Amino acid sequence: MKYKSSTTGVPDVPDVPRHLAIIMDGNGRWATKRFLPRVAGHVKGVEAVRTVVEACALRGIEYLTVFAFSSENWRRPEEEVSLLMRLFVTALEREVSKMHANNIRLKVVGDLSRFEPKLQDMIAAAERKTANNTRLTVTVCANYGGRWDIMQAIGKMVAAHPGATDFSEEQLAPHLAMAYAPEPDLFIRTGGEERISNFLLWQLAYTELHFTDTYWPDFTAEKLDEAIASYQHRERRFGRTGEQLKK
Repeated sequence: MKYKSSTTGVPDVPDVPRHLAIIMDGNGRWATKRFLPRVAGHVKGVEAVRTVVEACALRGIEYLTVFAFSSENWRRPEEEVSLLMRLFVTALEREVSKMHANNIRLKVVGDLSRFEPKLQDMIAAAERKTANNTRLTVTVCANYGGRWDIMQAIGKMVAAHPGATDFSEEQLAPHLAMAYAPEPDLFIRTGGEERISNFLLWQLAYTELHFTDTYWPDFTAEKLDEAIASYQHRERRFGRTGEQLKK
């Protein structure tokens, strides 16, 4: 299915976001405040993911995209990266069957070549198992970066049109990592930071942004409702004037 681009057309504006994107920030700080190792925050963060997935499904949100591991996160201490990788494996082992039973599709996007073969195989198996589910699509961005996404899409576009020197947005869009989803309606970042940190740079062009001081492990269904309520009070003009919207 082809979705409208916010820069070449005017997308539909649903009352409840069709696509929600989240940077799940604050796991380490949540743990540090409690005198716990940082990994304890990441473990608690997985529980928050489960809560938000369930809440999205109940609220009729069709796409949920979460930033689990950026291409820049390899700069973190080696021990923490290793623990995150093991946590990823554990989460796949525990959650995929539950997601499948609830008609939820799982996608993982990013440069997966850097992951161990076992993890790559688990990701591929999870995607195959849930491929035909339709209630909610959960996308986990892992070893993902917005600039990487644009560059890999350019490479594929050029390869698909040998000899061409002039390209359009419509030719690039099918090669983006999330070409299967509409652009996000609402972006949430937890943890008090107010930046998008190389996340979905192309796709967030006209997305409504919501920042909260709440650390990700404390993010609840009620916090999600607060973000949705904020979104519902926005005037999404996509370059038009407010007067045009009233006609």
